[in-house]
Amino acid sequence: MIKLFERLRSTPRIDPYVWSCARTATPWIAALDADREARLQSLTARLLHDKTITPVAGLSLDDAQRTQLAALCCLPLLEFGEEGLHGWSQLIVYPDAFRTRRSHVDAAGVMHEWDDELIGEAWESGPVILSWADVLSDCASPREGFCVAVHEIAHKIDALDGALDGTPPLPRDWQRTWARDFQSAYDLFCRDVDAGGDNGIDPYAAEAPEEFFAVCSEYHFSMPALLHETMPTVAAHLQRFYGPSPFILSNDDFLRL
Repeated sequence: MIKLFERLRSTPRIDPYVWSCARTATPWIAALDADREARLQSLTARLLHDKTITPVAGLSLDDAQRTQLAALCCLPLLEFGEEGLHGWSQLIVYPDAFRTRRSHVDAAGVMHEWDDELIGEAWESGPVILSWADVLSDCASPREGFCVAVHEIAHKIDALDGALDGTPPLPRDWQRTWARDFQSAYDLFCRDVDAGGDNGIDPYAAEAPEEFFAVCSEYHFSMPALLHETMPTVAAHLQRFYGPSPFILSNDDFLRL
């Protein structure tokens, strides 16, 4: 009975060759130190074991590509841990950008419907959806401020406390400081966008506090120097939450930016 229990609780493994292929294709993995890479590999194995990756619309994914997707989704969980995988069970992958039908009832009670073309989406109580073409584009240009997988997983982490508001589950004192600092940075960013300013951060971050958190999370991993230059307080919170960006070798390097 003990042996059976130990087998059921055993940690899933990834074939070393498959991991090597995924690592080669994913600059964020290749830039990690050995300890954090091992942690990412363990999280990736857990995601592959516990969740379903479903390619649709004619897309086919081999084991290395599935592992690459899973690793990118686990990248924001290096410090947060496996709890960040809770609340969803499926990753749906389209070959390219996908269309979804939206609806909204305005203040006058009139229903408006329209089609959106998306490269990623995270339903609060449903799947994560990604465009494979955009995942590949992010990996081809990993230092340009974009990582759609990180963006959508940031939403999933944000929603874990029951409120999609740009503040993930945190110890109470940190949560208060985070909410204050992010709100201040968000308000300033929105004013700057409204005035036609451009500090290099994607203006989509002005859509809502939760989008601000998700977009800034992308910049933490893909343009950490710009994020630190433009929003040092936000950058500091994200470094504490996610750990240092793979493209920053140490805390000293971060502080010297």
